[in-house]
Amino acid sequence: MQVSRKAARALWLLTEPLHAVSYFDEGCRGLGKAIGLKGFWMGYFAARTAPLGAVDATLATAILGVFAPGMLAGSLPAAWETVAPARVLDARARSAAGALRAIDPAVEASAARVTPTLRAMVEDAPAIARPLFAANRPLCDRADPVEALWQLATALREFRGDAHLAVLADHGLDGCEALVLAVACSRVPGDTMRQDRGWSEEEWAAAEERLRSRGLVDAWGGATERGVAERARIEDSTDRLAARLLRPLPEAETDQLLRELRPVAHRVLAAGTLPFPNPMGLPAPETDGSGVDCGV
Repeated sequence: MQVSRKAARALWLLTEPLHAVSYFDEGCRGLGKAIGLKGFWMGYFAARTAPLGAVDATLATAILGVFAPGMLAGSLPAAWETVAPARVLDARARSAAGALRAIDPAVEASAARVTPTLRAMVEDAPAIARPLFAANRPLCDRADPVEALWQLATALREFRGDAHLAVLADHGLDGCEALVLAVACSRVPGDTMRQDRGWSEEEWAAAEERLRSRGLVDAWGGATERGVAERARIEDSTDRLAARLLRPLPEAETDQLLRELRPVAHRVLAAGTLPFPNPMGLPAPETDGSGVDCGV
C-alpha cells in the first residue's frame, strides 16, 4: 500500500501541471472575458463548475470547499445568464489544449502514448461521493488528442480533490481552517491565499484562533509540531484515497505511465507558466515533491 501511495503522489505531481495551465496561461486566464463573462473569477467559477451544469453559489461553495461563500455568490448563478455551461466546457478545453501545444510541441505525441492508460484509470474509478470527478468523467471523450489529455488530467485531479476535501472534513477542518493550516505549513502563498479565496481578515483570524485552540498553530500563526504532523496525516490519507486510481494498472504499467508523463510535465514546469509557490501547493521541481493539495 505504501508503494501505491507514493505512486499516487507521483501521479498528482505529473498531471497537475497539465491541468493547471488552465489557471495560469495568459490565454486561458482570459477565457471568461472571451466568452462574455466579467473578470477572471467569474470565468474561473464558471469553468470549474460547468461540468456540474448551471449550479448556484450554495452548491458550488460546498463542492469546491475552500472558497468563502460570498466570493462565489458574485459569480454564480449570474454567469449562466450570459453563457451556457456547454459553451464554457468547450472553450476551456480548447484554450487549455492551445496552451499545452504552445508550451510543448511534442505534447500530441505524449498524449497518444498516455491517454489510453489515463482513460482506463478514469473509467475504472468509482464516482460515488466524488461530485467533481463524476461530472468531469463523461467529458473525457474528446476528438482532439490534446484536449482529451487535458480533460483526463482534469478528471484525475478532481478525483483527488474530492477525496482531499473529504479528508479535511474528517479531520474537522472547514475551508478557511484548511487554508490557514496550509499557509502555516508554508505550502501555499500566505500573502495572497486569504484574498484569493475570498475570506475576510476577521474570518481568517477566527479560523487561526480555532486552530490555535487545537494546538495546530502557534501565537505567531506558524504551524506547531502537532500542526505539521496533522498536515502530514491529511496528505497521507489523500494519497491513500487517490491511490484507488491506480488499481486497474499492473505495477509495470504504472511505472511506464509515470515515465511517459514526466517529460511533458517537466516541459510545462520549465516554461515558467506555473508560479511557485502556488495555490495548489504544487512543489517547485527542485524540491522533494512533498507538496500539499489544498484545492485550487
